[in-house]
Parts: sequence; C-alpha cells; structure tokens
Amino acid sequence: MAISLQQQPAQEQSASGGGSYRFALVALTSLFFMWGFITCLNDILIPYLKGAFELNYTQAMLVQFCFFIAYFMVSLPAGKLVGRIGYQRGIVVGLVVASLGCILFYPAASAGIYALFLIALFVLASGITILQVAANPYVSALGPAETAPSRLTMTQAFNSFGTTVAPFFGSILIFTEGAEVIKGDASATQGPYLMLAGALLILAGIFAKLALPRITSQTGEDTADTRGSAWQYSHLTLGALGIFMYVGAEVAIGSTIVNFFTLDSIAGMHEGEAAKYLTYYWGGAMVGRFIGAAVMQKISGRTVLAFNAISAIVLILIAVFFDGMLAMWAILLVGLCNSVMFPTIFSLALNGLGKHTAQGSGILCLAIVGGAIVPLLQGMLADGIGLQLSFLLPALCYVYIAFYGIKGAKPHVIESGK
Repeated sequence: MAISLQQQPAQEQSASGGGSYRFALVALTSLFFMWGFITCLNDILIPYLKGAFELNYTQAMLVQFCFFIAYFMVSLPAGKLVGRIGYQRGIVVGLVVASLGCILFYPAASAGIYALFLIALFVLASGITILQVAANPYVSALGPAETAPSRLTMTQAFNSFGTTVAPFFGSILIFTEGAEVIKGDASATQGPYLMLAGALLILAGIFAKLALPRITSQTGEDTADTRGSAWQYSHLTLGALGIFMYVGAEVAIGSTIVNFFTLDSIAGMHEGEAAKYLTYYWGGAMVGRFIGAAVMQKISGRTVLAFNAISAIVLILIAVFFDGMLAMWAILLVGLCNSVMFPTIFSLALNGLGKHTAQGSGILCLAIVGGAIVPLLQGMLADGIGLQLSFLLPALCYVYIAFYGIKGAKPHVIESGK
C-alpha cells in the first residue's frame, strides 16, 4: 500500500501503532458525527425558512442546492489544500471554516435576508467538504488496506447516527412546539448555530493539539507513486462515478418517500404521518453500517458492495411493480442496503493511489454533486411517467454500483499515451 503512517512526535511510535490508531479513530469519529448532525439540520431549516420567508418549494430547496454545489466547487481545491498542508491541519481548517458558516447565521437572521442564509450555508458546506476530503482517506490509512472499508464504514455509522438524532434536536431548538413560524423572523436559528459554531471551534482546537498519526507517501514496487495524476487510476475515476450514482440515488429516494407513501395505491398516508417513516430509511443506513463494519472484517468490500447494490435493485423493483405495504417497506429497506456503499466505494477508489490520495479524495467528494442532479431527473420522470415508475432511475444507479463492486473497483493504472 502506498500510504504509510508515522507518529508525531517520533518518540511516541510503538511497534504496532495499534493503540495510536484506535485513539485516532475515536477522535475522527466525533467529526463524522458532527458533520452528519449539521447536514441533517437542513431538513429542519427547509420548512422553517420556507415559512419565515414565504418561499415556494423551489426557493426553499436552494438550501440543499447550496450544500451540494459547495461539494462541486470546493472539493478539488480542498484536495490540493490538504495535499499541501496535511490531513490533520486540513481537518482543523475545515472545522474553522464550518464554524464561520455557523456564525454567519446570526447576521443573516438579524438582517432577515434569505440570500445571506444561503451564503452562510455555502460557507458551512465548504468547511464540511474540506473535512470530508481530509478525514475519509485518513481513516482509510489508519491500518491495513484490506480492512479500510470496514474502518470507514464504522466511522460513517456515527455519521448516520448524527443524521438520525439531528431532526429531533433541531425541531426542539428551532421550532417552538405548537407555535406558527413568524413571517420575516428567522431568529430561532441564531442560538442553535452559535452553539454549533462553538462546538466546532472547540474541536478545531483539540485537533490542532492532538498527536495523531501522519499520512506520508512511500514508493513501493506495487505502487505507481511517480505517476502524474489520480485521474490515471481507472478504479478512482469509476469510483467517482459510483459516488455520484450512490449519493444521487440515496437523496432521490429519501426526497420522494413522503410523497410515495401518500399515494392511495401504496399507503394513502397524510404527509405528516408519512414523514415519520423517514426514520426507518435513515436509521436503516446507520444500523447497516455497524453490521457492515463487522462483516467486512471477514468478507471483501467489493463483494459486500455488489451484494448490497443487487439487493437494492430487487427492493426497488418490488416497490415499482407492487403496491401496498409490500412496496412501502421495500423502499424503506433500501436504506439498509445504502449503509456500506459510500465508505466502501470511497476506500476501494483510493486503494493504491499513494501521493495522489489527497487529489483522489477531492475527486470523489466532487462527485457528491450527484445528490443535486439525480433527484432533479427523478422529479422530471415523476412528472412524465408517474412517481412509482420514476424509481427505476435510482435502480439504474444501483446497477452501476453493482458493476463497480464486481469489476470496476479492481486497481488499474492507465498508462500515459495508451
């Protein structure tokens, strides 16, 4: 493997490094929880800001658009930044930038200008993007390459834990129970986001002081460390498309579940009742990641990825061609299949990139923009052929992911001039 680890300071090195690795993983897990928590707060912000500024749905969904566009615009520069200053310092920078984004919520609410919230969200998402670029490959490198998907899946499970608990806390902090949102008043966001800013700054201070393992590049006979670019690795470029497909499919399904359950042919639920079932979708991803982390200690990440993708395809086809509770629970169970996909694709795509790991991580994070494009395409399909049939688009995304697990993830370098 082209990535090795050195301890800082040198005198703290041990023969195995196992204790230091465990400590580093525990510290990094807090980051995964934090950015999952912050990202999922968007689900609370959307209805709150929609009421406060009297927005239509298109305007309200700019909240999510700003998040995903930040990944698209910031990922590659973040990869270069992290490659220059190192992964640990990259984490600190990401935390500080995210904290600044949270702080900007205060003047945005005071001014009562929706555009300022969008700017704050872009800054916040930029910080989270830097964190992702730095932390994901860092976790992959903290141990043997063959168990990297397991480690990243475990830390991603705590990211899912953050997404699971955030709506409960967000609704308490931002919404006043039983009260209507006051038009033009978004002040309820100030306190919660100032608290988040403080927590992020505390984490930045902690990570600035911690003596964590340092990722360095080594030249080995089984690596291509002298290659000119991460783009020369086909398993990286195919993996980036896999991330695009996965995030797009996951977000598209999550964004349409409530409307799907309101169909008379499925469950005929009221929107409020249907929304409660989203917990099963996102909670399934969390549970599946803990299970997947254990399973991939024994079974290769490629095999597990392909199995989960094929399972997701079968479940979606059931949801498309059957009605009632069978279709309802089939689509919810796709969340369980989603669980291991992001961390597994990420780890497999970075395998053997050596000194190009930071650039590769930036490319993979760039592909998260799929979460903005695939849901839009599914919405267009739903308008044209109906919501139920529109789920065939996410199914096609999972077909590609199955291909990546079976064949596309095999490490391969495209030689220059060939």
